[in-house]
Amino acid sequence: MRSLFGLVVALSLSACKEEPRGQLEPIARPPGMKDAPAPGAAAPAAAQPPVDPSKVTLRWKLAAGTPVTYHLDLERSGAAPAPQEAAEEAPAKGKKGKGKEAAPAPQRPAAPTASFPTGFTYVLERADSGDYRLRVLPEGKDTTEDTGALSERGFVLDGLQGINRNIAALVLELPLAPVGPNDTWALGTELLTHDALGPLFTTTKTERRNRVKLTALTQDGGDQVATLEYDLLEQLSGKVTSRRAPPAVPARADDPVEEEEEASGPPTTEASAEVRITGKGEFLVKAGRWRTWEGTIASSSRGPFPTNALQVPPGTVKLTLTARESAPPAATAKPQQ
Repeated sequence: MRSLFGLVVALSLSACKEEPRGQLEPIARPPGMKDAPAPGAAAPAAAQPPVDPSKVTLRWKLAAGTPVTYHLDLERSGAAPAPQEAAEEAPAKGKKGKGKEAAPAPQRPAAPTASFPTGFTYVLERADSGDYRLRVLPEGKDTTEDTGALSERGFVLDGLQGINRNIAALVLELPLAPVGPNDTWALGTELLTHDALGPLFTTTKTERRNRVKLTALTQDGGDQVATLEYDLLEQLSGKVTSRRAPPAVPARADDPVEEEEEASGPPTTEASAEVRITGKGEFLVKAGRWRTWEGTIASSSRGPFPTNALQVPPGTVKLTLTARESAPPAATAKPQQ
């Protein structure tokens, strides 16, 4: 019995010295491998891609309190085209009373002529906070000063609508990323506004091309000159449905119904519009401003195309941008809505 009791005690003592089940032993780190960073330590910064020497970053460079001013002249070639009138309502057919003649359809008043500026003055300013602001002073009848917020590359962040926004984007907006020869990018323009077409306009075809290309990088004294060429096109065509005018005399039960008229539905009229923009500018990379910029806008419409859907001056207009030494005083008028 004493030998058996001693054996049990010996086995118990040996069991107490064993490692607990499930415990993992640390694996030795291979030679040359660095230790893991301590918890909470900042991760090393990712390596930045090397700068491509063939590309440049185009940005407006403005000093606080020193605005940069440009004047954009709009020279029209010939007279502005007359605005198209909306489609006339078709007179009702087969709804006349016997011995009665249908009254003539009322004449629709002519559409008002859209008033477009004859020029613009742009004042780019940098506030003490670093934000870029733009003042737009249109020239012409019934025009008021407009204002907007810009990014460093001239992208309109807030404010400006319609023609003011489109023309500002055309002459002020620069590419987002660095660019080199033959690189292309698009502008934030909307030359034909689809939302203004109205419920009676059915679009059948659209085409859009929006491309600016850096064609050359040259050296001029102590600055680089980036040559940009512009090629924009927007086309839109469709059909405008005419509302039928009510019959001059109420129909009677014994009046015949023209089945052909009912089957064909309301009449429609073809309508279309086209805007083409070409241009060329020389941007000073180091100075951060234009040396030269000029272009042409050619727009036209056919049929009863909605006038307010055209967001550029009608006809053919030549644009020339020139720098001004001083900015005009701020206006007290409210900005355009």
